[in-house]
Amino acid sequence: MAAAFSISPTVDLIDVPRRIALTGLPAGAEVTIAAETPRDGHLWRAQAVFKVGADGSIDLERDAPLRGDYAGVAAMGLVWAQTGQGELFPADLSRPLETTLTAHVGGEPIASGCFSQTLMADGVTRHPLAEDGLVGTLFLPAGEGPYPAIMILNGSGGGINEPRAALWASRGVAALALGYFGAPGLPKYISNTPLEYFARGLDWLRARVRPKNDFVAVAGQSRGGELALLLGATFPDKVSGVLGYVPSAFVHGGQAAADPAPGLGRDGPCWTLDGKPLVHQWQDNASASWKPYDEATEMRRNADAMRTALSDPAAMARARIPVERIAGPVLLLSGGDDGAWPSDLYSLIVQSSLLAAGHSHEVLWKNWPAAGHSILFPHVPATRIAHRHPVSGIATTMGGTPAANAAANAGAWEAALAFLRRHGGQAG
Repeated sequence: MAAAFSISPTVDLIDVPRRIALTGLPAGAEVTIAAETPRDGHLWRAQAVFKVGADGSIDLERDAPLRGDYAGVAAMGLVWAQTGQGELFPADLSRPLETTLTAHVGGEPIASGCFSQTLMADGVTRHPLAEDGLVGTLFLPAGEGPYPAIMILNGSGGGINEPRAALWASRGVAALALGYFGAPGLPKYISNTPLEYFARGLDWLRARVRPKNDFVAVAGQSRGGELALLLGATFPDKVSGVLGYVPSAFVHGGQAAADPAPGLGRDGPCWTLDGKPLVHQWQDNASASWKPYDEATEMRRNADAMRTALSDPAAMARARIPVERIAGPVLLLSGGDDGAWPSDLYSLIVQSSLLAAGHSHEVLWKNWPAAGHSILFPHVPATRIAHRHPVSGIATTMGGTPAANAAANAGAWEAALAFLRRHGGQAG
């Protein structure tokens, strides 16, 4: 019996885990399995060595590798353990990610297989937005609808998060990836971003989609998570639900994505409302200090500086996002080893504030204690933990481990899908 891969499903959306097995092997043999995925012109790769079971098979849902790029039983380990250069996703999201698996014994290939991860389901359509000063991309599900709607906001890296919006649309949600800086037609920096811009975006999305049950949620990561909570609190009549990925309970200044001009910078304002900057947690804060970050001798952790601000309760109270004004359900997703800021503590504060105020909607907090700040997308490489900030160029660590971050990526997406099904009623 010749060795052969069994992969199920071979073609499906990227959020679907795959069952990968290899059969027809001599019991007790050591087999190396390598996975290669071309990603935006660069090859990403991972491999691991397994011992064949008594039944002549290797099953990634059952078997841990003896050694390799990941440890422990992990059905998708050969994907999330991949390393490489460039972007994770192709520029054309209609193109699937094709992963090739190769098995070797003693350096000789004995079997190969492949599977495809798609980002856009059949019938999903892409619609660029550039009107009324708004810049982004709308993805619509297949079929006539109506669908619930969601606005997707990136963090301090800026840009437009089309992959996440495409996946939401594939699951039955009209998704607008709205840019607000760091993309063509938008400011270069996050400083002095008016909240009214997002109110216009919400109005545009509602008018364009006419969402099911008039449901329009806001989802953001990092600074986008802070922003999502802030929008829910500022425009409760426009925001039906909030999904905060590694969010903040407080308004922050410009930080790493700030305009370096005098009067702005990392300690300057980030958000404005009615033409006035919002008070942020570094303002008139007697304890806030960048020293733990600036004077770090090894990899910097932004969270070390953020924690210094917490020792001035009056300053933090002035900067707290009044989340009790949110008029819908809230989902909070955090990591306990967050290197950017203490998103687990911030999420606890948000949850506690809402519960203390007798919030009449669901408040759900999911925390992964060993995960870091990069809780982003299911079943993709989770090995980019330390990086240079795309705006400031400073090398920092986001925290966590590839295994913990991969588990958080998958779990967060499952929680987000279930949240939208409960409250938005999408069919996907």
